[in-house]
Amino acid sequence: MKNLACGCPGSMVKTIEKQQTENAPSGRLQSELRQWPTQLHLVPPTAPWLQNADLLIAADCAPFAYAEYHRDFIKDRVLVNACPKLDDTSGYIDKLTAILSQNDIKSVTVTIMEVPCCRGLGMMAEQAVAASGKDIPLEIAIIGVDGTRKS
Repeated sequence: MKNLACGCPGSMVKTIEKQQTENAPSGRLQSELRQWPTQLHLVPPTAPWLQNADLLIAADCAPFAYAEYHRDFIKDRVLVNACPKLDDTSGYIDKLTAILSQNDIKSVTVTIMEVPCCRGLGMMAEQAVAASGKDIPLEIAIIGVDGTRKS
């Protein structure tokens, strides 16, 4: 395997094609995920699905806490996820800056949990937007540990 972020075939960049339907058969909701991989360490800044994207940067816990996450956040956005507490975040500002600089990103939404350690992900996104030199709208949405949206 060459040109893979970690040598694993599961980290190959791919776009996920979706059929336009309201709900899956049996009334179950469909995933709104549009690309793979999602883990920020594995996403190359040159991934084709980043071009002209609305970027969603998700703290790892947010989709688990917020039940409507796919509908309210992932839908129509490109997702990257990270954990500001447990990941080695030393390269995250540079990686996010490269993503923003090398692509025409339309907007950035960051979803973080209300816990203090999560605030770092929002700060990294703010620094990356500033370092990109572009005027990109940035929104930080805070999810409560009780599953409610706080902001």
